[in-house]
Amino acid sequence: MTREQNRTKKVAIWAITPGGVGLGERLFNGMDLADFFVSDKLSLTRELPTGARPFKSLSRALGEGFHAYSAHIFLFSTGIAVRMIAPLLRSKLEDPAVVVVDDRGLNAISLVSGHLGGANELALGVGKLVGARPVITTATDVNQLPSIDMVAKENGLLIENPEMIKTINMAFLQGRAVELQDPFDLVVPHLPERFVISRAAGPTGTRPAVVCTDRVVDLPRETLVLRPGTLAVGIGCNRGTAMEEIHGFLTNLFRDRGLSPGSIALLATTDVKADEAGLLALGEKLGLDIRFYDKPSLNSVTTIQNPSRVVEKHLGVKSVCEAAAILAANNGKLIVPKQKQGNVTLAVARKPAGYLSSGPVPGM
Repeated sequence: MTREQNRTKKVAIWAITPGGVGLGERLFNGMDLADFFVSDKLSLTRELPTGARPFKSLSRALGEGFHAYSAHIFLFSTGIAVRMIAPLLRSKLEDPAVVVVDDRGLNAISLVSGHLGGANELALGVGKLVGARPVITTATDVNQLPSIDMVAKENGLLIENPEMIKTINMAFLQGRAVELQDPFDLVVPHLPERFVISRAAGPTGTRPAVVCTDRVVDLPRETLVLRPGTLAVGIGCNRGTAMEEIHGFLTNLFRDRGLSPGSIALLATTDVKADEAGLLALGEKLGLDIRFYDKPSLNSVTTIQNPSRVVEKHLGVKSVCEAAAILAANNGKLIVPKQKQGNVTLAVARKPAGYLSSGPVPGM
């Protein structure tokens, strides 16, 4: 699981009937980022709207593009939608939002990924554009209760074990409080007090629990684990170092230090490495951005612990991995000083509390 998903933020609009084409055209013209797909059979009796993309087979077209979009709006019956997407669904962390609108535009039904994918919000937006009635069936929403998956999404928290979402949300539906360990204070402010039993020492195992931490610790079975984007990893490497070597060292380092890779917010290094194939491949593999810092920026860091004369001689900076990690962590605390293995050096810094993510994780 990564903090980024490789798909466009566009919405795909699908129509297979004349009525659906009319609705789709209104939606397409009212949205900034959308592609409009229309059955090519309709071109036999009418001219397709400008910008519409004809398709021959709905099942084939969906199979090729379902996970390439962040959301889909189907302008046909729910039964057709269910049959078409059933083989394509993976998990609530990966599936795009799906909203179904009937041929007359009376109802906009949030069908799949109501919370994390944003289908509930999309159904509301579609309703405003075409005058449809939003139909939302997620239990927490209809009961006006918080949902832990939406709290995670809205506060940039990666959900490590999504199978536990239903346990926590069910506790809320039953009016039960959950134990909550939240050292960065990223969850507590977003839940009513009656649903929270704060546990600084960790959950007891006597009731469902939520733990929001960048540390890897043993937890009771009924615990939802949330990973905040608190960590920045500074990287130095010799020219031509393979991605596998960097990734292997990073994985082992985090395991040995009890840190979660799910809490890595970004990678960082010197701008000299902006074309380093292994580093670029690592960023792509992990779904993480890489920050590239110039000499003045790296040399401005005064809290490095392990300056290097060799690096200063060749690159003109006292430190790469430590300085880059600290800068990428908004001048945060260095929690893992420079570690060297083979062709790679790594350091890890943690962001100060005031700089922790307060927005959604990309792709959630």
